[in-house]
Amino acid sequence: MKRVVLIGATGVFGRRLARHLSRMDGLDLVLTSRSAGKAEALAQELAAEASVPVSGAGLDRDKNLVASLAALEPWLVIDASGPFQQQGFEVPTAALLLDAHVVDLADARGYLTGYGPQLDALARQRGLVALAGASSTPALSAAAARELSEGWERLDSIDIAITPGGHGEVGPSVIAAILSYAGKPVPIWREGEIQATPAWSVGEVIDMPGLGPRRVAPVETVDAETLGPGLAVQSQVRFAAGLEAGIEQWGLVLLAWLRRRGWVADLAPLVPYLVKARRITRLWTSDRGGMRVAIAGIDAKGRPRRAYWSLLAENDDGPQVPTLAAAAAVRALLADAIVPGARSAAEALDLAMIEAEMTPYAISTSQDERAIGPALFEIVFRAQGFAAMPAAIRAFHANDAEPVWRGQAEVMRGEGRAIELFCRFFGLPAAGSELPVTVSVARGDSFDENCEVWTRNFAGQRFNSRLSVDRNGELREAFGPFSFTLAAAANADGLSLPIAAWRVFNLPLPHFLMPSAEARETVDADGRFRFDVRLSLPFFGLLAHYRGWLKPRGSSDGSG
Repeated sequence: MKRVVLIGATGVFGRRLARHLSRMDGLDLVLTSRSAGKAEALAQELAAEASVPVSGAGLDRDKNLVASLAALEPWLVIDASGPFQQQGFEVPTAALLLDAHVVDLADARGYLTGYGPQLDALARQRGLVALAGASSTPALSAAAARELSEGWERLDSIDIAITPGGHGEVGPSVIAAILSYAGKPVPIWREGEIQATPAWSVGEVIDMPGLGPRRVAPVETVDAETLGPGLAVQSQVRFAAGLEAGIEQWGLVLLAWLRRRGWVADLAPLVPYLVKARRITRLWTSDRGGMRVAIAGIDAKGRPRRAYWSLLAENDDGPQVPTLAAAAAVRALLADAIVPGARSAAEALDLAMIEAEMTPYAISTSQDERAIGPALFEIVFRAQGFAAMPAAIRAFHANDAEPVWRGQAEVMRGEGRAIELFCRFFGLPAAGSELPVTVSVARGDSFDENCEVWTRNFAGQRFNSRLSVDRNGELREAFGPFSFTLAAAANADGLSLPIAAWRVFNLPLPHFLMPSAEARETVDADGRFRFDVRLSLPFFGLLAHYRGWLKPRGSSDGSG
């Protein structure tokens, strides 16, 4: 029998993991809590159905940790307590010094990035395994992304989303972890490099398999920093989460906004109130949650493809998902299948190992792979018209195009307070010359596989739009609630995109108030893609005029 000491066994995830491990042969399970009485009561509850010895003991990680663990003589220590945003490496260090393996369920970025450098030498010296992040992220998310992209020639994007069922129990440590970073900058892999975005911003609505539309927002994980460079992702890695109860989701968005504005600094005092509020907000939610990993790029056969892995948890089994990687790690350690060292669990566990632990639960997974169809502009102009455009323009718009292009631009703006307000509303960049510009194109989303989302970055000022083909076969570009029908025309010289009609919330607007656009895509003498966009408003005149050149990211920029 191998003795496993589970710290935080009476918490939301600890309790679920304890029940799972109590049915895993070969263990002697010791459940710990700050309250010895609670630990012993849980052990007694589980013992009736357990296939291994289960006992309870009191343990306070903040008091006499080494002595308390030593008294329990562990072969393996599992830390399911939290939040890890405020924790150091005391538990894994103590376990290793006591010649015990150690696994935790951490998802805190700072903790995970420092784990290996801090503990690897000690773990290797003692021939022990130390794994951090044996949870939904990074272990499960990374395992899914790696399996989907195995052998691909080019990986353009990875989008990960988790939307738990609102009816499931959420402990104070989880809420404290979320509030610790809400509204703060969190890492995102964007434009092929690490950047930052505000956590729990408004986000977007995506289609979750088996659940339907759910709003998700950026959250703090380590995935962007590991998967981006680790899998050579060309454009973006995003991790988002969404709450089923709209009042919870939008309430968190509001708190994040207040922190960004500097009106609230510390959200921790709200934790006990939010725990109580969930007794009400969860009443109108379900016991069904899910997870989705979507990738896009060029597969092993050179084909533009999208691939998806999705998880659906029902019957309130969603809170079991964050424990499955830890259970898989225990089983691998029992089989002596993990080499010594301290690292992320994402480096030690594969998808099959984690999915194998789902068998007792109402948790199902599926994978799907689809070809990326004709490019949006190929649909608009049809094959013959698309082929008539210059090669550099076809290269930008093709379905296998590089997702990130960089170059240089100049921006001119109209004058007046009204013009400034319009530019601010649409996110148009400030005036400047020789500005670095990056344009990222994401092809397809969960609602329309033929659409394109363009994100333009002028020296750090970003604005984006969504292009799609409407039911009449016309090209439409949307900026928030406003959409513009474009009378696109192509020839051997390039492409023009004048505005033909406009709408707000899909309601037609008067033509005499419609903005005008002189938008052209051409090729210069150096063979570079050039853009020239002039936007004007009736009665006000020039709104903005931006022009410049682009090349695929990584190619020689040249001069000009």
